[in-house]
Amino acid sequence: MPVNRNALIRYRTIDQCLQNRFKKWTLDDLIEACSDALYEYQGIDTGVSRRTVQADMEMMRSNKLGYEAPIVVVDKKYYTYGDKNYSITNSPLNQQDMQVLNEVSGLLKQFKGFNHFSDLNEMVSKLEDKIYTQKTHSPPVIDFEKNDNLKGLEWIEVIRKAIVAKRTLCVTYQSFKAREASTFCFSGYLLKEYRNRWFVLGRSHQRHGPLLTLALDRIQTVEEHADDYRENTELNLSTYYNDVLGVTKSPNQRDCEVVFWIDAANAPYVITKPLHHTQKLLSEDETGKIFSIRVILNFELERELLGFGAKMRVLGPRILVKQIKEQLTKTIENYGSDN
Repeated sequence: MPVNRNALIRYRTIDQCLQNRFKKWTLDDLIEACSDALYEYQGIDTGVSRRTVQADMEMMRSNKLGYEAPIVVVDKKYYTYGDKNYSITNSPLNQQDMQVLNEVSGLLKQFKGFNHFSDLNEMVSKLEDKIYTQKTHSPPVIDFEKNDNLKGLEWIEVIRKAIVAKRTLCVTYQSFKAREASTFCFSGYLLKEYRNRWFVLGRSHQRHGPLLTLALDRIQTVEEHADDYRENTELNLSTYYNDVLGVTKSPNQRDCEVVFWIDAANAPYVITKPLHHTQKLLSEDETGKIFSIRVILNFELERELLGFGAKMRVLGPRILVKQIKEQLTKTIENYGSDN
């Protein structure tokens, strides 16, 4: 294999570093990042030499791998991409990449069918479809849900590594409600995906150390920080989101039984794709069916229920019925007589 796996790991690591324009990358920074990546993925702890990283960047600049990366040096010290939108991941897959993908696909397929690896099935299908389209230059035969304009995906690997290594992060964050961004130390515990958006659950190091769920698309910068990592000692991360639709909750919230009616024409959609894993069928007649789910009341639940419009009626609890009515009243007002 002309390009070995270690070299590919270094290329990907250098690429991720140079895409992060919030930090100035010296050669020593890139050497450290490549050494950390090789230790994490391959268990190699001998480090990477300056000559190796310099040769890697020359290879990336060349056309030998099809990258032609626009790597430039600023102030005779800092490395970056001349084109801020460039990434080697946007380049067509070369022969070496295809060989690695085939190896990975073959390995993952061995685990298809095992219950404890059931989540791999979709991943393997995506991978095989990508290999098929690259080999045959044909359009894909599977169209998975995606959002090409989604922000914040560049932070996933940075945060994941920090969680695994139990390292504190310095995060600059601005929520949709905040007038300006704030910067604080943060110990991450769990990355969570919901509706094609990514979030990280963790604890702020600010006074009283509140538990926070940060949307990755609202993060402006992320860097490791020397502050001591704050261990999770109270949350069961494997079940933390079991009683919630979405990601909005606080540790002290209690779930409740939500009961709703849905008309007969749309009931099959709720049966085949339950709103929540606790969903139960309570009763039915010719007009429709009544279901229940046991969840925490939050914004995502309201939005899901309102999405059914007149096809659904919420029956309880009383506070949720009131909130749904208020939202529907505002909706009707938005379609006033002048429209």
